[in-house]
Amino acid sequence: MKLLVCIIDNFYADEIELKLKKKGYRMTELASSGGFWRKGNTTFLFGVEEEDVQQLKGVLKATCLDYEKRKRRKSQQAHRYTSFLLDVKDSAPFLGLQT
Repeated sequence: MKLLVCIIDNFYADEIELKLKKKGYRMTELASSGGFWRKGNTTFLFGVEEEDVQQLKGVLKATCLDYEKRKRRKSQQAHRYTSFLLDVKDSAPFLGLQT
């Protein structure tokens, strides 16, 4: 299992959430602020099997480019999002109550 952390320009955030949910991807959206891109952004966490990582990246890219075409807005930046891929093989749930 992998965790793909995507910091996405706010322009694309609603479209990413809508399209990827329709395609069956499960995600967590984090309200984020700060100086990573020094402007508005949204952070998404995607849990994905290793063999599906490239497909997810392709869907993210296609969604951003299609949305730009529909809105007739070209990105002002070299990138639409930045992603980090983390291995989560050693993850463990936290327990709220201990007995």
